[in-house]
Amino acid sequence: MNPINLQRRKWLSLGGIVLGASLLPQQVLASLSTVKPLALRFRNINTGDTYAVKFNGNNLVANDLKQLNYLMRDRRTGEVRRIDPNLFVKLNQLQQRLGLRNAEVVVISGYRSAKTNAKLKREHHGVASNSFHIRGQAVDIQFSGVPLVKVKQAAESLSNGGVGYYPRSNFVHVDTGPVRTWLGV
Repeated sequence: MNPINLQRRKWLSLGGIVLGASLLPQQVLASLSTVKPLALRFRNINTGDTYAVKFNGNNLVANDLKQLNYLMRDRRTGEVRRIDPNLFVKLNQLQQRLGLRNAEVVVISGYRSAKTNAKLKREHHGVASNSFHIRGQAVDIQFSGVPLVKVKQAAESLSNGGVGYYPRSNFVHVDTGPVRTWLGV
C-alpha cells in the first residue's frame, strides 16, 4: 500500500477520534443535567386529602397547582390561597437531597389565614405574627418513613429559605423566605 494513503488514513482516524472525544463531555453533561421526573405525593394529615404529581424540578401545570393549593388550604376556615410554586421546587429539591424517588410528603400545616394564625398565636408559643404560612410560602411537613432529623439536615443543606425543626411536635417547617434556621418546640 502506498505510504501516502497510510499516512492519510492515520490522520483521518486521529481526526475521528478527536472529534468523537470532543463530543463526549457534552453528552455526559447533558445526561447528568437532565432532571428525571420525580413523583411528589402529598397527604394532608388533618383533612386526609391526597394528591400526586410528576415533577421535573421546575414545572407544574396549572391544574396541579390548583389541586395543591386546595390540599394546602386552611383546614380551619376552608380558605384556599395560591401557594408559592417555589415551595414545591424546594420540596422537590429536598426529596432529591434525601435520595427519595416517590416519597409521601405529609402536610401538617400549609396555608393559614390571618384569622387562624392569630388564634394559633394566642394558643401556642412560637407562632409568628407575620408567618410565611399566611403568605402561602411555608409548609410544616414530615416525609413518610424518614427520620425527622434527616429531613431537617437535608432542608438546611439546601441553603434556601427558612427551616424550623420541631422535634416534640414532630414536623419540619420549610419556607421560601430568607435563609434562617431555628429550633421550635
